[in-house]
Amino acid sequence: MTNLIAFINEFLEYLVVFGTAVVLVLIGVFAGMKMRKRKDAQSSTS
Repeated sequence: MTNLIAFINEFLEYLVVFGTAVVLVLIGVFAGMKMRKRKDAQSSTS
């Protein structure tokens, strides 16, 4: 039984780490898209 609990704890820990990585990647993608749109808008007006 303790092995099962240890396995579940490790699985949840990796799940949290993976979820954090996904959130950071999404933040980077959306920030990049926003900055690119801003740069394109500035270059089209100049």
